[in-house]
Amino acid sequence: MELSLKSEYAILALLELASHFTAAQPLQSRQIASQRNIPDRYLEHLLATLRRNGLVRSQRGSKGGYLLAREPWSISILEIVRCIEGNDPPSSVTGKVQNSPDAPDISVVRELWQTAQKAATEVLANSTLKDLYELEKQRQLSTTMYYI
Repeated sequence: MELSLKSEYAILALLELASHFTAAQPLQSRQIASQRNIPDRYLEHLLATLRRNGLVRSQRGSKGGYLLAREPWSISILEIVRCIEGNDPPSSVTGKVQNSPDAPDISVVRELWQTAQKAATEVLANSTLKDLYELEKQRQLSTTMYYI
């Protein structure tokens, strides 16, 4: 199980929007791209997908840009990943194992994989954008050193 770069960029972009949520000021895509080191062109496509799926909204005009469509505590990481990747989980097995009959050894592997996928889904479903933002803030504070 891996988080795709596409999903990672989408989460990072939404984290940047979450960091400006209380200010209620839209961020332009180039600001988000610059702050989170996301390729600008790629980000535009991700933001369009996130907008179509109701996670962000756009505001036109000279002071326009993107805003979260909902509160950060109401957006789960699973919702973001499914928005970007689709609802289908990755194939449970690959290669020759997939084409072979359900022998006991194969069924054990498949059951373990399904258990792992279920656990990962639960973690992502129970983690919100706000949780990730607060964790990020804590880590930034703990790495900041003050010199006298």
